[in-house]
Amino acid sequence: MRRGFAFVVAVLGLIMADSASAQMDTRTFMDPGFRLPFGSSSPIPRTVVSYTGSHAPGTIIIDTRERRLYLVQGNGTALRYGIGVGRDGFRWGGTHRVTAKKEWPDWTPPKQMLRRRPDLPRHMKGGIDNPLGARALYLGSTLYRIHGSNEPETIGQAVSSGCFRMTNEDVVDLYNRVPVGALVIVRN
Repeated sequence: MRRGFAFVVAVLGLIMADSASAQMDTRTFMDPGFRLPFGSSSPIPRTVVSYTGSHAPGTIIIDTRERRLYLVQGNGTALRYGIGVGRDGFRWGGTHRVTAKKEWPDWTPPKQMLRRRPDLPRHMKGGIDNPLGARALYLGSTLYRIHGSNEPETIGQAVSSGCFRMTNEDVVDLYNRVPVGALVIVRN
């Protein structure tokens, strides 16, 4: 009953608000069964898979060739999410830690991106139209993040400038499971 009420309130808020400033009540995302009302379902469903590696529970492993993110769960399992990755020339690998987490983050394109795309805004407040989506996990001292996307059709594609895109639904799930300090291993 409460989930249904929260959904109705969220949808009404979206209908009544100007899309540039619309913000969801983030408490509705705490329910793992909640689905975002703006088409966030992934073309690659989140699944539990077998995991036989030696990494500790809570470790994030990103396989850019496979275009999947794994969250090690322990007990021989991992959660597997579909992701969008960097296009040719923008893929990278390495080991970092989650250094910050933000809900409905603002977006300021880096200078390198603005040189390539001078048509981009210099800053965007967080919200539904923001390219970082509902959540962002910042990776070490890099310019890169694991973040949501308002373009779920890009999941499974190589289209970003190096960040890892997830549907808003999946990034909220990951965000709620991963603490600041979590190890992130990016494999090319």
